[in-house]
Amino acid sequence: MSMNISTKQSKSQTVTSLQNPKFTQLEETIAIKFKDEDLLKNAFIHRSYLNEHKDFQGQSNERMEFLGDSVLSLIVTMYLYEKLPQSPEGELTQHRAALVRTETLANLARGLNLGSYLFLSKGEEDTGGRTNNSILANTFEALIGAIYLDQGIGPAHKFIKGTILLNWKKLIQNAVIDSKSKLQETLQKKYHQSPSYTLISTWGPDHARNFEIGVYLKTALLGKGVGKNKQEAAQKAAQDALTKIKSTKIDIKT
Repeated sequence: MSMNISTKQSKSQTVTSLQNPKFTQLEETIAIKFKDEDLLKNAFIHRSYLNEHKDFQGQSNERMEFLGDSVLSLIVTMYLYEKLPQSPEGELTQHRAALVRTETLANLARGLNLGSYLFLSKGEEDTGGRTNNSILANTFEALIGAIYLDQGIGPAHKFIKGTILLNWKKLIQNAVIDSKSKLQETLQKKYHQSPSYTLISTWGPDHARNFEIGVYLKTALLGKGVGKNKQEAAQKAAQDALTKIKSTKIDIKT
């Protein structure tokens, strides 16, 4: 009789029926004990899993990712606003973009081993879904959404502080270093062309010079950056360009 009951239950699979004993380890790692473990599990259900499990009655993690993205953006924005009272809007926007970019969140997800908890289709599994930057970043945001729903804004803030805010300067610097190569890759892929960097202006005494660099695609100005040397300014210009391209604030005509 118990076998029959088990068979019937398997035909109407829910989030609760998904078994993954490692979730306890994850809760220990992030120092959060979920009241509703279904929320935690839901954060790891990739949409591809639903395609191969038609009897599954739960949802993918996409709605939770949507919520987590907003919570993350709000908390990071508030932190930077308070931490950098002299920074203009453009600089704050660049910093936020660096902290919440796909590569940053994917690396943080790897540090928490989030890929190992994912529920994926066989096809997604076989093509490296557990190490895919986009999937990992989305899962990180979904986890934030799950924490917010289960625990509230306080624990969500604590989680983001521990993973991002305590290391914000290093994370931004890592993002800036990657910006020139990322912009090069983006423009080559989309336009089959490389950007050029031009010194726009300099000011200040010799011992404390400031450099403003512009990055161009042909004659189109993609972004600008200011730094204590030309290399730093160029990296910030590339980061500015990537931010604007992502938010479609510029229209590149070649």
